[in-house]
Amino acid sequence: MGPTVRVANASDVPEMSRALALAFADDPIMGWLIGDSAAVRKRSRLVFATMARHHFLEHGRIEVAVDESGAIGGAAMWTTPGHWNFDDRDGMRMVPSFIRAFRTRVNASRRMAERMATHHPAEPHWYLMFLGTRPAVRGKGFGHVLLTERLRHCDETGSPAYLESSKPDNVPYYERFGFEVVEQLDVTEGGPPMWSMWRAPRAQSTEP
Repeated sequence: MGPTVRVANASDVPEMSRALALAFADDPIMGWLIGDSAAVRKRSRLVFATMARHHFLEHGRIEVAVDESGAIGGAAMWTTPGHWNFDDRDGMRMVPSFIRAFRTRVNASRRMAERMATHHPAEPHWYLMFLGTRPAVRGKGFGHVLLTERLRHCDETGSPAYLESSKPDNVPYYERFGFEVVEQLDVTEGGPPMWSMWRAPRAQSTEP
């Protein structure tokens, strides 16, 4: 039996955050903000947990892929249409944790977020902010089921989806699910680039 997907709740945040921290240990953007892979594994957990508790559990949707034992192998953090941006209240609640995680790079993280926002589509959409799987389960379908479940819903409801890929190697992966590159973004002041990607909903068959 392969991995299955369920909606995460508050009690899942610690394990989900650990899974994403492992997944993003070699991420160029996280490395640019935090440092080497050991630092990213340690400090990015706080970033994911803070965003989950102060935004995604209330204004978004966190889905986790679990194995037969129920252990979390991967997670996807989505915002629902119309709620991709953090409001001032959420932003203020997250600042102390971001300072602890990013330290002297906290202002760089803020400027990066501001630049990303200027490129964000205005049309309502599902926004995939983070998707990651533990290195130990890569290639076993955890990422596939996470994307498939949500994109099926997008197709059924006629909703587009949007993401930014921080790894060039992941662009072809997302293209297999119907995403198309919009543009290459320089949101890191000459640091690692990102690729914004958009997916239009696929038409549903009307045949019985």
